[in-house]
Amino acid sequence: MEPKDIDRIIEMAWEDRTPFEAIQIQFNFTEADVIQFMRKELKRSNFNLWRKRVNSGVSQKHSLKRNAEISRFKCSRQNDISMNKISKR
Repeated sequence: MEPKDIDRIIEMAWEDRTPFEAIQIQFNFTEADVIQFMRKELKRSNFNLWRKRVNSGVSQKHSLKRNAEISRFKCSRQNDISMNKISKR
């Protein structure tokens, strides 16, 4: 897997409004695959923070739990993000 794909999966996993289904559509990773991938790619403390956030209710990672008004999963700043850093504006 290319570094830009790894970076994009991590970015999508951290985004609260990006559901696991969107990651599956783009990268063919199920929720379990994303969890395993994040466990492998992140430091343990960062992985624990991510899991806590996903399960906290703040994140809307599961499309069935999402507000019906949310109809997209693309971040408004998606074009400005590269290598997990937001470019200067």
